[in-house]
Amino acid sequence: MPHADGNRILAVETVGAVTAMRDRLIVALDVPTVAEAGKVVDELGDAVSFYKVGYQLAFAGGLDFARELAAGGKKVFLDMKLLDIDNTVARGVENIAKMGMAMLTLHAYPKAMKAAVEAARGSDLILLAVTVLTSMDGRDLADAGYRDDDPRALVLRRAGQALDAGMGGIVCSAEEAAAVRAIVGPDLALVTPGIRPAGAAHGDQKRVVSPAAAIRDGASHLVVGRPIVAAVDRRAAAEAILEEMRSA
Repeated sequence: MPHADGNRILAVETVGAVTAMRDRLIVALDVPTVAEAGKVVDELGDAVSFYKVGYQLAFAGGLDFARELAAGGKKVFLDMKLLDIDNTVARGVENIAKMGMAMLTLHAYPKAMKAAVEAARGSDLILLAVTVLTSMDGRDLADAGYRDDDPRALVLRRAGQALDAGMGGIVCSAEEAAAVRAIVGPDLALVTPGIRPAGAAHGDQKRVVSPAAAIRDGASHLVVGRPIVAAVDRRAAAEAILEEMRSA
């Protein structure tokens, strides 16, 4: 009997771990049409519960699709990277909060973050501060006119500003995850794009990390696009990444 009880406990813990990691993997629906996005979701089935909708899909009918996903029980990360005058940001956030989205990105400018936090107050929407895009390195920052061309230093400064503004989380490269976690503490979401399993092409990402390393370094959510969406067997690719996350 003790052996049976132990098996039962282990089974419950295993199911809990699977569910927890499934809720921490965000599949990026970076595809050109809603029809293709729907096919990805159908193929992944119950293996994935969280999806990202960005510009490409949003401007092809993806906002309505995002609402449908949320209504169907999926979590949706709306990756709009908002930045505008305070009032415009606030009014946009108010409407997005009514859509049933789980997460929303905006660029980590202090005034915009403060306006967004106030607008989202009382809702379940998690606001994420985008620090430095994972497609950018020091030369890109210098070309954009930043005096400080060290991506890591800028990420850490913006993480502190996001914490001060009351944001719900940070978006950064997993390369900076451990350092950001040390600044923001254990409670904020830490969402890391640029995740590539072993052997996957980097594409246009310049600062990439494996799923296991990202989890070990403190990431709460991993955003994975092409390694899953472009795979021949999308579900198998997602499950392999989930297994690597669990191993960490």
